[in-house]
Amino acid sequence: MTVEPAPQAPPRVLTVAGSDSGGGAGIQADLKTMLALGVHGMSVITAVTAQNSRGVQDAWELPAETVRTQYRSVVDDIGVDAVKTGMLASAELVEAVAELLSATDAPVVVDPVGVSKHGDPLLAESALESVRGKLLPTATVATPNMDEVAQLTGVRVADESDLRCAAGAVLDLGPRWALIKGGHLAGDAVDLLTDGTDEHWLRAPRHDNRHTHGTGCTLASAVAAGLAKGLTVPEAVYAAKEYVTGAIAAGYALGGGIGPVDHGWRFR
Repeated sequence: MTVEPAPQAPPRVLTVAGSDSGGGAGIQADLKTMLALGVHGMSVITAVTAQNSRGVQDAWELPAETVRTQYRSVVDDIGVDAVKTGMLASAELVEAVAELLSATDAPVVVDPVGVSKHGDPLLAESALESVRGKLLPTATVATPNMDEVAQLTGVRVADESDLRCAAGAVLDLGPRWALIKGGHLAGDAVDLLTDGTDEHWLRAPRHDNRHTHGTGCTLASAVAAGLAKGLTVPEAVYAAKEYVTGAIAAGYALGGGIGPVDHGWRFR
């Protein structure tokens, strides 16, 4: 009898983020994205939220040692080809995760989550300096939206012409690349990816769909999936932008508030 060799494992991507009980964002969105894009998703949970389509009702951060143990358990045995970070909640967790990332030989996508889609705070004010000084310098790509840029740098984006200034301010904090998301600006959904020299303007038509919960988590996870596959940063970001644009177009109503993007839109 011929024994077939075991299939080769797909690229491995680790998300370090909070759990969204409603399944639209956070760890749940990250793992759905990774599955849709053909990589093996793994998780380190930093916080648990009571969350639905209307907002975040409560949140509980996990102890730093619990986060460290999860991370070491996965990375030391399974290994990792890319890491994505999301909700880190506190200065203690930010610093613990930054220390782990600095000792990991893999590209890192940092989504500096500050508030939820509904405006609920997900990062303590006291953690901002740790994000600036310790987390962002570990990033291959940082993916802040306009509110997060303002929170971290003080630069406010009013129109497309401000994106370059915002990117420069974020790059000054240490990531190799900055992807500034301009999705809340008027007109087309335009983002700027730059390393300070090479610029890529990513444009997509704006879809008239309010169900966009999880957009930022999904984009960052898609970038990490591309990097794990060996794509360059610009290639990974262009592919991620295409994927998330389709997911936004297919976003659906769920509950009484803002529904999620559709992570499985390519399969329906």
